[in-house]
Amino acid sequence: MKSSEQDDGKEWTDREYVESSRNGCPDHFRLLVQRYQKPLFAYLSGRVGNSFEAEEVAQESFVRAFLSLQSLRKPESFYSWLLGIAGRVVKEQFRSAAHRERDRVAAEVFMADATEGAEEYALEEAIAVLPETYRQVIMLRYYEGLSCLEVATRLAMPLGTVTKTLSRAYLLLRQELKNRERAEETVNQITQP
Repeated sequence: MKSSEQDDGKEWTDREYVESSRNGCPDHFRLLVQRYQKPLFAYLSGRVGNSFEAEEVAQESFVRAFLSLQSLRKPESFYSWLLGIAGRVVKEQFRSAAHRERDRVAAEVFMADATEGAEEYALEEAIAVLPETYRQVIMLRYYEGLSCLEVATRLAMPLGTVTKTLSRAYLLLRQELKNRERAEETVNQITQP
């Protein structure tokens, strides 16, 4: 039996992982990290603008979440709580002057190595360029696995608005991924002898 399953074979909920982590099994927090590292990265990519910074902020957010796990009042809302932590980390990083210098250097490195790892983060980067409303609905539906009704409840939106927003988000995602593919093909054609 995997450690991510209960005795009855069902996958654990966030609440169960959080409670288990609080009760002396920090390895279950690692499973929460695995569950949410991609959605958190996609969310942060849109906020900070590059993969390097998004990875750093994600790591810092997970560390702070682990250290503050005892203060989480609603363990079933772990991901929302984690997003709040990540938002605060982003704000802190943008306030520091050292961050601005590191951002400039990271941008130079990122531009030099733009083709490296592009395929690995294609979907996350496509999600990151979506407008905030679309990105938020995609994150909740796709990464958290919520139903449209649950997304509507979480965002306090009418169900019809959620489904329409989700449809538009999917359309924008498809367009973005096609545009990226065309751009990559063009670059490949130009660079081939």
